[in-house]
Amino acid sequence: DIISGINTGLVAVLQGLAFALLVNVPPGYGLYAAFFPVLVYFIFGTSRHISVGPFPVLSLMVGGVVTRLVPDDSTGNGTSTNMSAINDERVMVAASVTFLSGVVQLLLGIFQFGFIVIYLSQSLISGFTTAAAIHVVVSQLKFMLQLPVPGFNKPFGIIYTLESIFSQITETNIADLVTSLVVLLIVFVVKEMNDRYKEKLPTPIPIELLVTVLAALISHFVNFEEKFNVAVVGKLEEGFQAPVAPDVGILQNTIGDGISIAIVGFAVAFSVAKVYSIKHDYPIDGNQELIAFGLGNIVGGSFKGFASSTALSRSGVQESTGGKTQIAGIISSVIVLVVILAIGFLLAPLQKSVLASLALGNLKGMLMQFKEVGILWRKDKYDCVIWVVTFLAAVILGLDIGLATAVAFQLLTVVIRSQIPSCTVLANVGRSNIYRNRKDYTDIYEPEGVKIFRCSSPIFFANIEFFREKLITAVGFNPLRVLRKRNKALRKIRKMLKKGELQVTPTLKEFVRLDIDIYIAGGLLDKLERSAFFDEEIKPSMFFLTIHDAVLHILLKKDIASSPKLKLAEEKGRNGDCIIISRNGLRSRDCTVRFCLWPSSHRKCSSKSCS
Repeated sequence: DIISGINTGLVAVLQGLAFALLVNVPPGYGLYAAFFPVLVYFIFGTSRHISVGPFPVLSLMVGGVVTRLVPDDSTGNGTSTNMSAINDERVMVAASVTFLSGVVQLLLGIFQFGFIVIYLSQSLISGFTTAAAIHVVVSQLKFMLQLPVPGFNKPFGIIYTLESIFSQITETNIADLVTSLVVLLIVFVVKEMNDRYKEKLPTPIPIELLVTVLAALISHFVNFEEKFNVAVVGKLEEGFQAPVAPDVGILQNTIGDGISIAIVGFAVAFSVAKVYSIKHDYPIDGNQELIAFGLGNIVGGSFKGFASSTALSRSGVQESTGGKTQIAGIISSVIVLVVILAIGFLLAPLQKSVLASLALGNLKGMLMQFKEVGILWRKDKYDCVIWVVTFLAAVILGLDIGLATAVAFQLLTVVIRSQIPSCTVLANVGRSNIYRNRKDYTDIYEPEGVKIFRCSSPIFFANIEFFREKLITAVGFNPLRVLRKRNKALRKIRKMLKKGELQVTPTLKEFVRLDIDIYIAGGLLDKLERSAFFDEEIKPSMFFLTIHDAVLHILLKKDIASSPKLKLAEEKGRNGDCIIISRNGLRSRDCTVRFCLWPSSHRKCSSKSCS
């Protein structure tokens, strides 16, 4: 835990500084976001392996709120006084919306709403985080090129941002651009080596730390800030600032943002925690996780930090370097504490373009999620469409509106799936008790005169007509039409209708009146009894536990009807005896199936009395 905590702490320091750029606040405040939530999670959290702290998607969402409420100085008067005032306002916005998201998470946890994460499917989370990665790339271009690009937190904002960047592309600071590209290349190459040789390496190469130290030293001794006019981190405030209460006005203007930040932060953290809990075989509690992250964001927001969750790469470092418990998290927070209190001044000459490159270097996992589109298309086309719609909505409309759009679309697909369920005709596969779609197999067995129809969705008022149409198509004829033709052929339809001897109804009883037996396999019996579904024609005896049980019953009935000997045996069975019938054909070998026919007195017969 100690070794893991040191490694994780070094990464947490650098990611805190880098992700602060996404929030549009001074880099030093990223250290607060990497410190306070870890302490709270150590006490209240249930995962032993995740590293709590800044996450690029959440940082970008908070940054969108900051940009909307405190836009850049449009007058172009970039004096230090104005920039200081703007930064103070932005820090307050970030802290307030973080506090609000923490309150939302805490309330959800207290009222046992941990199940809310099930409404964010894996395909939705994947598409959303991939879109967020695209936003992170675009947002960091202004630091890599050192261009004065205003924030556009509105629909099509990414297009306006790219337009602003390319309109000023000739003013790019070449020193920052070269530094960014070199750092990005080194980070990507070494991270790839860490992934490829992780089994051989005792610990991942701390490339972020090495690059940061080297870049800070070069910038300090070559004096990049004066010679090439590069943007640097600057002096970091030593120590902690006094806690502050959130701004009520900001809270009123950011209710929707606070809810979306709370849900996304919890969904991502819980997904990562679940992966590690399964890998290391221990339970996690969704409601307790909500409480832990809620309290962490409340404390972090009170100390001017911004929203926290868990970064995939940082959690990977904590787990892969041997972390066993959240003691590793405490050690990592101690490393952050040392930087805050003592050695933060060493990072003053570090270029912001280096931090931007480090932020981009942590996006590989999210950007590689594009591969999931093809996999989802083969597995479930609905999930693939959800991924694509979520990605496009979040990229084009922005993360906040895009998330709401994606959730609404996902709920719409649930309605569509239930209204237009998948209906298939089944057949026996491999002469066994397995029944699958007859179109997918060649070695199938279909008992003569038997159709097995399956509907993959619960039947209710919105899809009953669709179910009827599919059932009629599967059977091959419309029973209502056959019934009408039979009545016409008898030439008594009018007289029978007048006398009430014939009734044409819209229920499934159409099949029953054509002497077609209906059998249902599934656990609906109790519900249908409560709904008064049964009558003299529709009886509970039509229900079976499995499809195979129903098929065996049908085959037995057909054999009894066609064989005088079996009819005699049935008569004996009605007097209280049991019969054993051996059938051939369901498997390559004979299989014996026992059927007990009960008398009217319902007297049980034991296996000893069977003959």
